[in-house]
Amino acid sequence: MTRRKVFTVAAQGLGGVAGLAVVLPAVGFALAPIFHLGQERWEAVGPPGDFTDSAYKYVVFTMVPGIGEAGKTTAYVRKGSTQLGEDPKTFIAISTRCAHLGCPVRFVQAAGNFICPCHGGVYDFSGKVIGGPPPRPLDRFQTRVQGGQVEIGPRYSVTSQLDPVRARDPGEFTGGIWNYLYPPRPDTFPPP
Repeated sequence: MTRRKVFTVAAQGLGGVAGLAVVLPAVGFALAPIFHLGQERWEAVGPPGDFTDSAYKYVVFTMVPGIGEAGKTTAYVRKGSTQLGEDPKTFIAISTRCAHLGCPVRFVQAAGNFICPCHGGVYDFSGKVIGGPPPRPLDRFQTRVQGGQVEIGPRYSVTSQLDPVRARDPGEFTGGIWNYLYPPRPDTFPPP
């Protein structure tokens, strides 16, 4: 082996090591969320008697612990309604985050609708879109009754038929071909 060949191989080896030093952290950063799933968190929001099937109750709970007020979020909770074909023993928790751009929505009792004041999104009593630009219904939270308290758990999105799917970010569609064009983040919890 000539001296020129030794230096060529050494330079190529150093170039490969330098390339790996740049590429490996980028690949690790891109693939890390696939292997990380946060802990499922449940928080009590009140006894079952506090909720009715005809009106929503506004609740505040901690979504991300350990970061103070920034980790809190809100939801509207009600009991399941037989008039809407729901089990009266269940509870429905609807997110206050608009499915269009994430603005806060408000439930207007007199109209029986959720209204987003920013861009004119309007949702019916179940959270389905009835007007404005939102691409899908309002997100929901998993609920359960444990220890005499209604608890709220992970968030999930729903299709226009209110079928649960993995949580999506605002502006993303759900259902049909959209599940493939807009796949959920790998670190989101599965739907109930």
